[in-house]
Amino acid sequence: MAGRVCPPWVGYFLINPLRKLLENPDKILGRFVREGMNVLEPGCGMGYFTLPMARMVGPQGRVVALDVQAKMLSVLGRRAEKAGLLNRIDLRRIKANRLEIEDLSGEVDFAAALHVVHEVPDQAAFFTDIRKALKPGGKLLIVEPKGHVSQDQFEQTVVTAEKVGFKPEDLPGKTGDRETLLTKT
Repeated sequence: MAGRVCPPWVGYFLINPLRKLLENPDKILGRFVREGMNVLEPGCGMGYFTLPMARMVGPQGRVVALDVQAKMLSVLGRRAEKAGLLNRIDLRRIKANRLEIEDLSGEVDFAAALHVVHEVPDQAAFFTDIRKALKPGGKLLIVEPKGHVSQDQFEQTVVTAEKVGFKPEDLPGKTGDRETLLTKT
């Protein structure tokens, strides 16, 4: 599974407003994201979830949006500027094998790994980087697409996260089988 990265042309389909009928960012993330939070979003793509989170964190909060592809970040930057949200979003291009977020150590309240973990070549390193960035008790939401990730693969992802120091938690309002909420222990 790992190593496949969503091509930029697919990104345009993923930001289609009709997607809200199946996957509403406010419903998925509104349970967790609050004003003033620092939020981390690895694999942000063109910002389908990023822009709603930037609205949720308000003017005092920040969303750190990470992606390996410059095109995804470029489109997200233009969309954020048009929406008047660019000052709340920190756009960062990363390498496939490192999140490069050492400067965020212990500063992140919530991380959202949405439809991205199956693309990560080293999940243990990915979860380790996120764990270091989270505050004590910080939360990580993982959502994976059923079409790309089997239940067995998803369960292995959760096991990998547990091995680096995350604890699964009850997920209120769960919307699918490939979702979990983890807490930094």
